[in-house]
Amino acid sequence: MTNAVRCLCGGLLVLIGLTSVMLAAESPGLQIGVAETDITPPTGFLVAGYYHERQATGTLNPLKARALVFGQGSQRVAFVACDVIGIARDLSCEVRRRAAAQTGIPETHIVLAATHSHTAPEYTRDLYQYLGESAPERESRYAARLIGGIVEAIVQADAQRQPAAVDTGTVQQETPIAFNRRFIMRDGSAQTWMRLDNPAVVRSAGPIDPDVQLMLVRAAESDQPVSLLTNFALHLDTVGGTLWSADYPFYVEQMVQQTLGPQVISLFGNGCCGDINHVDPLASAVNKTDFIGQSLSGTVQQGLSQLIRIAQPTLWFGTAEVPLPLQEVTAEDIARSRTMLADLKAGRPVDTMMDQVVAYKIVMLDHLRNGTADAETENLINCGLSRTWVGVGAQLPAEVQVIALGQDLAIVCLPGEVFVELGLAIKQASPFRTTLVVELCNCVEMLYVPTRVAYALGSYEVTNTALQPGAGEALAEAAVCLLRQAAAAATAAAAPAP
Repeated sequence: MTNAVRCLCGGLLVLIGLTSVMLAAESPGLQIGVAETDITPPTGFLVAGYYHERQATGTLNPLKARALVFGQGSQRVAFVACDVIGIARDLSCEVRRRAAAQTGIPETHIVLAATHSHTAPEYTRDLYQYLGESAPERESRYAARLIGGIVEAIVQADAQRQPAAVDTGTVQQETPIAFNRRFIMRDGSAQTWMRLDNPAVVRSAGPIDPDVQLMLVRAAESDQPVSLLTNFALHLDTVGGTLWSADYPFYVEQMVQQTLGPQVISLFGNGCCGDINHVDPLASAVNKTDFIGQSLSGTVQQGLSQLIRIAQPTLWFGTAEVPLPLQEVTAEDIARSRTMLADLKAGRPVDTMMDQVVAYKIVMLDHLRNGTADAETENLINCGLSRTWVGVGAQLPAEVQVIALGQDLAIVCLPGEVFVELGLAIKQASPFRTTLVVELCNCVEMLYVPTRVAYALGSYEVTNTALQPGAGEALAEAAVCLLRQAAAAATAAAAPAP
């Protein structure tokens, strides 16, 4: 069933397109397929994560694209977790187009999520150039392998769909491995990356989300585990260096396959962690990747014994397009920022890192809002280059999606690096027993997604967002609107026939 609902979200009128499946008991049951492909770039390719270029020197552990395809009746939905720092809009559009052509899954029913590893490829410029070239020259680019690998994961998962049972639940991460990285200062501002023993610090500026949400897929006939989707809110920036790495979810994958079997595919969906990292502000030493990964793995292993079977896993999918207002830039801002980034390229220093962050964002905003796409722009920025959204105007037409199974499970898919407070608000309002909120889905061009309050306090994440205040609340409200629609559909499907 397909219809549309108008929802007022953060003062913005949002049109929500809803697609749901409500099946009678004799109708086909839920099917799920899962597959993974290797998307590790070659040595020498650019590593993402920071405002300076660095090239990979090898591989610590492989990067993968892992796909789940849900099917029931005539409806199918794909969710893909990719070991990349973000999903450029160009990447999601190209993958959707190709995967839809090969599988028949509607493009709008394909969700790409980034795990946000900071030891993954900085692929955006390569992808931008790839999409502007003609074959066969472009096929030697890494972008060809990245797109092809993600599409192949979807195609394989769709082909491997089988009757499935789903167990879900939530377990708390008790050992502290995640910390709010913003702090209220005595001057009334907020600062990122402080320590609590700093006399100018009053307190942490916000909460964390200690919940670990789990979705275990089993083959219906044998009850054998097929895949596990883990959702936890913590930045994947714990490794550093120049070796390709999936960061701490690699340890979860190792535990899952040792516990449930080597055939089980482990997916990781990052929770809302725009203001969360792994640095304990009370400790002198920083937690290492192995400690974080092993601790989270222990929590996941404990949670596996507490999962509850979804009795009526009726598939539902809904999507909302939310127009997110971009910040304005002036001609003077653009000229100054271009000069600054050109100086950096030439090896001349700038005053502060924040100056560089602002300059990069302004050139990106000029590209998106005004359609500036000259050779200098292509040279000055990498993340933010877009053939899909170049000249998009004053708003980004971002998407929010919800995948729901019966009355027990919902997966909320949000764009950008979302503040933890927004994810917690969505979970608090959700009518589902288990709600996974996954950030960095389908587009990353908005960068950070702070709360309204955070804009008043300032600091790094607010400096490094392309959005105007209220955009985060609009995304959260759209998600809640979708969750309410999903719950209503699940209630109707579960009601006894008259």
